[in-house]
Amino acid sequence: MTVYLHDSQGVWIAFRTEPRARDLFNPDGDWIGWFPWGDDDAVTPGGDYLGTIRGDRLFAQSSHRYRGNPGYPGAPSYPGTAPYPGAASYTGLPDDCDDVPSSFLWPHLAS
Repeated sequence: MTVYLHDSQGVWIAFRTEPRARDLFNPDGDWIGWFPWGDDDAVTPGGDYLGTIRGDRLFAQSSHRYRGNPGYPGAPSYPGTAPYPGAASYTGLPDDCDDVPSSFLWPHLAS
């Protein structure tokens, strides 16, 4: 069951192929991160903090504590693109959170 993640505006920004899947992909199927500690904190493939899942949202916590560099896990196989889930409703940003920067979500456009 695909798990869709949105930003505060309700825009679909990422997905997991299953609820506890290790890897995180953008809507194009590009690998943008993974969950090294088995919780809701995601890091980039290079080990930098990417964001934290809260419900069906992915937010970047500005006061997120450094947990160390988990290393490089090896790239996953291409998951394919997930079907468009539609937009989610708007939600305000939780305290101490921002939307994940687009450079993390669309790394090919940022380079």
